[in-house]
Amino acid sequence: MKAIILSAGLGTRIRPLTDNIPKVMLPINEKPLLEHHINLLRKHGITDIAINLHYMPNKIIEYFQNGSRLGVKINYSHEKELLGTSGAVKKLKPFFKETFIVVYGDVAVDVDFAKLIEFHKKNKAEATLVVHESDHPEDSDVIEINEKNEIVKLWNKPHKTMPKSNLTNAALYILEPEIINYIPEGKSDFIKDVFPSLLKNNLKVMGYNTEEFIKDMGTLERYEIVKKYFKDK
Repeated sequence: MKAIILSAGLGTRIRPLTDNIPKVMLPINEKPLLEHHINLLRKHGITDIAINLHYMPNKIIEYFQNGSRLGVKINYSHEKELLGTSGAVKKLKPFFKETFIVVYGDVAVDVDFAKLIEFHKKNKAEATLVVHESDHPEDSDVIEINEKNEIVKLWNKPHKTMPKSNLTNAALYILEPEIINYIPEGKSDFIKDVFPSLLKNNLKVMGYNTEEFIKDMGTLERYEIVKKYFKDK
């Protein structure tokens, strides 16, 4: 199984920390957040990893190089213009020939990928989104699931009025390669463009509801929470 770690973002919400460094390179216990993602993937046997680049790409390339130091193989995808979460995957279509994982690089996670993958395969889903209860749903993409854990509706941020669901997108997906055919050319977003299209076309989209550690590093306060979590592990 392969994975892509989305790492091209500008990190504007957490400036000035990202004035001179990509958000995914922010240190968590003396290691970049991106290294934590890579180590977690490798721990679960996922060693063929794509990383998309845009903002200060050399900072990432110089540190990780080809990934051999960490026991993985890294394929870099340079974006002259930002392509969005799903546009980044579309650009790498030839790379994904089987079930694959999408990780948002600026969201810290400590998730059991083996259980997640088992859930995806057991339900024979075309897409599985990790969802969780968030303490900041107002600036998160909100997800509604039914009693079978099937996703029935998505609300992309920002919200004019708050949805009734308290589950939010945890920015971690398991996808089948056929999903790429539903990604438009150019810039696009999974929550805004792709997943609604899958639902409209009656594809099976599951929600994997977990209480495992997931924290979007969108503010300085959340960054401190992430650092404390990994320090205490």
